[in-house]
Parts: sequence; C-alpha cells; structure tokens
Amino acid sequence: MAKAASANAVSTPAAPPSCVQQIGETAGIIWKSLDKHGAMSLAKLVERVGGNRDVVMQAIGWLAREDKLDISETSRGRIIALRPEAAAVP
Repeated sequence: MAKAASANAVSTPAAPPSCVQQIGETAGIIWKSLDKHGAMSLAKLVERVGGNRDVVMQAIGWLAREDKLDISETSRGRIIALRPEAAAVP
C-alpha cells in the first residue's frame, strides 16, 4: 500500500535557492567569466553575468573578501580582474 501512496503523491516544486546559495553560484559565474574574458568594467561584468544586479554586486563582494579580485578605479569607473594567484584555481 505504501507503494501506491508514493505513486499517487504529488511532487512539489523544488524550493528556490537561498540567498547565500544564489550569491555563491553567481560568484562562480563571475570567476569563470573573468578567467575566460579577462578584466572588464563593472558595468560590462554585470551585463555579461546577467541576472539581478544586486546579487552580482554581492558576489563581487564575496570574491573580493576572499582576496580573489583586483578592483581598480579609473576615470570612467571600476575595473574588475582576477588576482593572478586566484586565476589558477577556481
């Protein structure tokens, strides 16, 4: 009888990812993008990664806190790049 009950059970949709999980996944996308395409402006990085700008900014902060990024100021804005030692291992 337990078998019949499980066959008739309605599946529930998966819960959306937690904020921290979403930020971590976005950090991985940012890392891969910078590794593949090199340094880019903050605006270009947000555009390339897509998704919610706030989550992208939080993921950049996460990577910066882990000392994975170089962030430099220019007259036109910020440039984001992987630190050379961070580029070897994601």
